[in-house]
Amino acid sequence: MNPNKEEWVIEADFASMQSAMEAGWLSSEELVKLYLDRISRYDTVIHSILEINPDATEIAKALDRERSERGSRGSLHGIPVFLKDNIDTHDNMHTSAGSVALANSFAAADSFVASQLRSAGAIILGKANMTEWANFMSGSMWAGYSSRGGLVLNPYGPGELFIGASSSGSAAAVAANLGAAAIGTETSGSIISPASQTCLVGIKPTIGLVSRAGIIPITNSQDTAGPMTRTVTDAAILLGALTGADERDEVTLSGVKHACRDYTPFLDAGYLKQARIGVPRFYYKDLDEARLAIIEQAIEVLKRAGATIVDPVELPCEQTEWDWNVLRYEFKKYLNDYLEKLDESVPVHSLRELIAYNEEHADIALKYGQGTLVWSEETSGTLTEQEYLDSKIKNKELAGKLGIDYALEEHRLDALLFLGNEEGDDLAARAGYPVITVPGGFAERGIIASGGYTTKGPQGITFIGTAFSEPTLIKLAYGYEQATKHRFPPQAFK
Repeated sequence: MNPNKEEWVIEADFASMQSAMEAGWLSSEELVKLYLDRISRYDTVIHSILEINPDATEIAKALDRERSERGSRGSLHGIPVFLKDNIDTHDNMHTSAGSVALANSFAAADSFVASQLRSAGAIILGKANMTEWANFMSGSMWAGYSSRGGLVLNPYGPGELFIGASSSGSAAAVAANLGAAAIGTETSGSIISPASQTCLVGIKPTIGLVSRAGIIPITNSQDTAGPMTRTVTDAAILLGALTGADERDEVTLSGVKHACRDYTPFLDAGYLKQARIGVPRFYYKDLDEARLAIIEQAIEVLKRAGATIVDPVELPCEQTEWDWNVLRYEFKKYLNDYLEKLDESVPVHSLRELIAYNEEHADIALKYGQGTLVWSEETSGTLTEQEYLDSKIKNKELAGKLGIDYALEEHRLDALLFLGNEEGDDLAARAGYPVITVPGGFAERGIIASGGYTTKGPQGITFIGTAFSEPTLIKLAYGYEQATKHRFPPQAFK
């Protein structure tokens, strides 16, 4: 391989890839090989990829021929991306949610997400490792661990720095430049947290913007897929490719009227001059000195760019004691719906059978136990319990109407400002609202947080808005990104 291309691919974005391919300096086939070479050299350290698409090179060749004969499909033509391992692909790769129980499961059809990416000309390069069952298996499971793929490590400090929530493999792979981008999924923080901890841009879309059909679920109320990239521009491009109405996910039928097929017109750095951004100080109370300094610096950057900062703002829901009943009750119902459709060759077709399988293969399947799976199995699976119904209403009302929406309306705000995934992403998840995080700096010092991780490392600046406010959030994130350029590649993977 040309050494110049090996250096060039580090931090390359979609636009530069397209320019190189249009000019004939690079082919999609070469791009795939460049990334495969980096994976073979570096992923033995961070364990971000579960499996490579064995057909990726042939798909790239076909897309190169198409470009030559008929022209490019657009910004994603020939671009290699990863999918989190809970997103179905009807090909020669498995979909397992990181579980050894589904290690040999092939999806009968593409997920909506995979289908949209293929239509746009993207190459699904592989499946990314993840926290098993999207971190809804055991309360003691380490973020990034799966029985099928082991523990994902943060490329900015393998074995030392926190990697974030369940889309950890997606984040680590993109951060280390093993692929152009990835699709993660989020129920509560699983895109935003790992993106924040690995110097990436992550978008958790509004529920209803991106179809969940063909994604192994936790909860129908909160689950969504979203882009994880190195720039806001690439995230905007990728988000546009994912949107659309899908009869298999009825919330998209009403959400489609809010969707855009192209979010790049919202890459407007000048918007900050008219923006109004709220600072919810209550959610900064547990930040250590280094992380607090990062968000204070972000506030100053936004002020200098012309934004009006309303500091502080209060949310009526700040003292609320939240529960996880919506996830507990919906997990059994929707996981059973997914598992019962799997091929007869797969050893589990219900949550009950999954628990039994894990017990029978405890040496490889139960390093951290499965208390959360058992907790969910104790429910009826019918979604009729009053405890569940009350919690579902509470989440939408208190996190949405009496939380995020109240603050936005009271102060005429575009968005609320948080550091990384510090509680704000959970509020947005409960309300079904969008979140975007963008690199905000690096904390050189940290404290020991839950799970024994240190809080040092990359930190994201996160903007949260009301339902379907993705265009505004992209404007804010893009303006902040262009004013700071905090993104940098992990030094050990250059």
